[in-house]
Amino acid sequence: MLLFRWLVLLMLLAALVSFGFYAGTGDPRFKHYGWVVLKWALLSAFGFFAVLILERVV
Repeated sequence: MLLFRWLVLLMLLAALVSFGFYAGTGDPRFKHYGWVVLKWALLSAFGFFAVLILERVV
């Protein structure tokens, strides 16, 4: 569980850094990377919370 939390946090940080690079350079490649990483980080977080909710229900 702790490893998964750190993984999601690092993915969100990577997306933030990528958007920062986009703001600094204006290169659309960094914006694309940021959106891809953010999408997967949010999907992972939703999956994590779904597992936690299922543990409480069952």
